[in-house]
Amino acid sequence: MKLFEGKTTTERNKIIAAAVLGVISLVALFLAFGPSFSSKTPTVTVKTSPTPRNATTSGSNTGDRVLPTADEQSFVYETTPVDYRPGSAYAPDAGRNIFAFYEPPPPCDPRKPGDCPTPVPTQIKTPMPPTPMPPPPILLRAAIPQNVYAGQAAFKMQVDGTGFTADSKIYFNQAELPTTFVNDQRLSADVTANMIAQEGQKFIEVRTPDGRLYSNQAFLMVNPPPKPTMQYIGMIARARGNNDTAYFIGGSPTPFGARLNDVVGGQFRLIDISASEVVFEDVNLGFKHRVPITKNAVASGAGPGPAGSQGFPTTRIPGIPDNIPRYIPPPNANRPQRPTDKKEDVDDKDDPPSYQK
Repeated sequence: MKLFEGKTTTERNKIIAAAVLGVISLVALFLAFGPSFSSKTPTVTVKTSPTPRNATTSGSNTGDRVLPTADEQSFVYETTPVDYRPGSAYAPDAGRNIFAFYEPPPPCDPRKPGDCPTPVPTQIKTPMPPTPMPPPPILLRAAIPQNVYAGQAAFKMQVDGTGFTADSKIYFNQAELPTTFVNDQRLSADVTANMIAQEGQKFIEVRTPDGRLYSNQAFLMVNPPPKPTMQYIGMIARARGNNDTAYFIGGSPTPFGARLNDVVGGQFRLIDISASEVVFEDVNLGFKHRVPITKNAVASGAGPGPAGSQGFPTTRIPGIPDNIPRYIPPPNANRPQRPTDKKEDVDDKDDPPSYQK
């Protein structure tokens, strides 16, 4: 055919497939809409009937249905046989006589002798004592020291007991410490400062890493460090800062003064003085404590009137606050008055003192 001349096999196959698909499409359209293409549009013609006919059903009974009488119904009920087969019905067996049950006896009359039985006392079982815990394999006698202060420096702890092994470790509040084995009765370890930063009771125990050997618990008490109890009420400051004096109240009815490096209360050294606070250092523990100035500090016994004015001179002394009482001895007629030393104070001569509060 000329249609396939000069065409490859693939192109011929495509032309054949297209022709076949076209034929199939035409056949499908004819089957679906073929009758509508060839037939004309139907015309509906209405014909009227002069007399309608009654529709009747073949074989229908036009007469009334007669119900059976009562005698006929009774006869049917009485003559119908009953087909009863016990083997076909099944019900679970109760396994006991359901009509046999316990009947309680009538209540007894306490007024009749012997009618009521003698009550039997209920026996109370004595609880068994708990099984005592076996003693620990390692006995911990003491931990030295037993009391420390919160915030102090690191220290070495010594633990005494029996049954220590080379792999025994000291635990401080469940924290393992690097332990040194001295002998079977003594261990030692270093406790860092952060472990005793907080106050309270700490637990100490000794055990092996595998938990096979353990000891009883010992306690280490971490106490709060002692603090100064005196109140800072003022100071005498000089222009060059030499020979400054701080005044405190506490422990005595009258205020007392202290200078730099003075030990107050036998334990606290005064290392810094300023208008707002002073700094003490514990000579035994090395703690530093800041004591702020007490606002509107009034010494005990001060007040208006003759009784309250004792210790307060009537004249103002330069460089000394007026609220600091000073001891004035009462006059003694038997003792002559000592002449006043007119020598000038070298420190006050440098510059006029000023009081800072």
